[in-house]
Amino acid sequence: MTYEKIINRSITWAEKDQNILGLFIVGSRAREFSPADEWSDLDLVVLVNDPNIYIKDTEWVKNIGNSKIIFLEKTAIGDEKELRVIFDGGLDVDFAIVSVEKLRERLNVLGIVVYRGIKILVDKIGISEEINFKNTKVTHKPPSYFEFSNSVKDFWYHSVWTTKKLLRGELWTAKICCDIHMKWNLLRMIEWYMLSKNGWDYDVWHNGRFLEKWAEPKIIECLKRAYAYYDKDDIKRALLETMNLYRWISTETTRNLGYEYPKMEERYSTYLVKKLLKLGIPGNL
Repeated sequence: MTYEKIINRSITWAEKDQNILGLFIVGSRAREFSPADEWSDLDLVVLVNDPNIYIKDTEWVKNIGNSKIIFLEKTAIGDEKELRVIFDGGLDVDFAIVSVEKLRERLNVLGIVVYRGIKILVDKIGISEEINFKNTKVTHKPPSYFEFSNSVKDFWYHSVWTTKKLLRGELWTAKICCDIHMKWNLLRMIEWYMLSKNGWDYDVWHNGRFLEKWAEPKIIECLKRAYAYYDKDDIKRALLETMNLYRWISTETTRNLGYEYPKMEERYSTYLVKKLLKLGIPGNL
């Protein structure tokens, strides 16, 4: 089994099935920048009228190949459903099952997915002519002051929250907050920082994809120290490193945006975290 065979079998299946209106390749196997390598999967968009037909009954996958693992989840961008399948040989294929109606309603989301590249395999309704895929360009809007300041306050609130959980001995909860919730908040700030510095059409990808290529080297170096082992002292260390990195990036971003930084929240949170960690005082949990 090869990806070429999977693509050819998918085309044959889509052409024969009257309920399938289109079949596209997106992702690494359709783009020129950071194209597919030996580790890349295959991302297929299956355009239909009723996605439930293909989500509730997955027998159709047998038309493509011998599957080993099949499960359903939301797409990385948008709120559609995709079937994720591993075939013989570890070949990984994502089938995003999208209705024509939803596709036409959410062209902005589609643009984020396809503007780096798309290959039309099957098009029974002329959708590729209806939508100008090639000229779609993703641009970002600066956050409003409320959105920006609320995100900053969210981060500093959870630095205190993580500290309390850590001192209580809830290592799982503390680590999850430090290394997941706070890191997603940090990623948003990294995106705003790079965009505010390089222009709002700068390519920051999505969900941290290729972060090592578009973020500043200093940020990547700091991130190496910002994650923790499942250990109380190391979670403490990682939390402080994360706070330091966030403080630097968010302060710089504030200057770039011309906003006023929520200094009171940052200073009080920093003071309280350091006090609790130094003295071991659990506070009002």
